[in-house]
Amino acid sequence: MLVALIIACEAGFWVLLAGGLALRYLARMPRLGAAVLLCEPLLELVLLAATTLDLKNGGEPSWKHGLAALYIGYTAGYGHYTVAWLDAHAAHRFAGGPKPPGAGHGRARAVHEWKLWLRTLVAVAVAALLLQGAILYVGGAADTASLRAWQAGALRVLGIHALIAASYTLWPRTAPPGTGPGTDAAAKARSGSGTGTGAGAS
Repeated sequence: MLVALIIACEAGFWVLLAGGLALRYLARMPRLGAAVLLCEPLLELVLLAATTLDLKNGGEPSWKHGLAALYIGYTAGYGHYTVAWLDAHAAHRFAGGPKPPGAGHGRARAVHEWKLWLRTLVAVAVAALLLQGAILYVGGAADTASLRAWQAGALRVLGIHALIAASYTLWPRTAPPGTGPGTDAAAKARSGSGTGTGAGAS
């Protein structure tokens, strides 16, 4: 039952996201679309309540409760970021908004990766606190090894992500040739120069 609810919450997240964006940019109903997008956190509250109720009714702590905690943590760290990222791209695609900037290269990319790591830190912290709360809630009578294993796994993910972010700091990625700043301006200048030369020759 809990696994089915987790899947339903994940599916509901994307359904609400798609519906909210469609209302904002395709149906031209921005207020209603925003209201739909604001319903996203309710899914996490439903899942949290269901997980607590399952433990209260004598459910044995297991990987299902750990997965629920990590899902709630992930949405806490990355939910708003995902909505904002897709909203910016939808605005560009359907409403003539500016093109969202990419992650960049060099120092800008390193900063971007560390910002993502901070989101992972939030996700792991929320998940670890929820798992610790579940451990304290069920007490010493229940086997909480699986919950502690999920805590350790979340910390490993945080450490791996830190190594990935650090790699962008220690070994900055350079922009591919022809894609650096000023490339478009240079191309336009060359184009204009060529046009002027042709006109003079004629």
